[in-house]
Amino acid sequence: MKLLCVYCASSDRLDPKYYAVAEELGRQLVARGWGLVYGGGKTGLMGAVARGTKSAGGRVVGVIPEFMKARELAFDEADELVTVVTMRERKLLMETRADAFVALPGGFGTLEEIMEILTLRQINVVHKPCVFLNQDGFYDDLLRFFDRMLAEKFFKPSNLGLFRVARDVPDIFAQIDAAATAPAETKWFDTR
Repeated sequence: MKLLCVYCASSDRLDPKYYAVAEELGRQLVARGWGLVYGGGKTGLMGAVARGTKSAGGRVVGVIPEFMKARELAFDEADELVTVVTMRERKLLMETRADAFVALPGGFGTLEEIMEILTLRQINVVHKPCVFLNQDGFYDDLLRFFDRMLAEKFFKPSNLGLFRVARDVPDIFAQIDAAATAPAETKWFDTR
């Protein structure tokens, strides 16, 4: 079974619209034959996507650091709950198990996780689809920042092809299907 790695917020103080979309993603990934691999939490969008997946009869693989599990933050209903020591181990295991990645709205952690995947795609270490769910324009400013990076030559035009942007949950799967799997253009400019 293919596993979709979902990066998202763990906050329980968000607008309800974000939880609704995360639950919808959980249900839709099951309907499309996917399982979920994610950070193993029961709170915030993390918990919502896991509950949505389980409610639709899907497989949930959670990867959670011991310090979070000790705080009783784990989604114990996961089909597989892997406990690791560090956040780095967590990210590596999720990356390894995933067949594609999606970033829902989130904070520092979500952004750090998806940016690591983009970096690994840029240097041809990861070749799996990567999608931002730009719910209600959440990632508009980040996408503009990427345009500035390009304009100021911090990366090449091909880098904008390392990820896709979805407008809603069904579009996530369309973008995964459409994602180019060709290797990235070499990262480094020729200085000779």
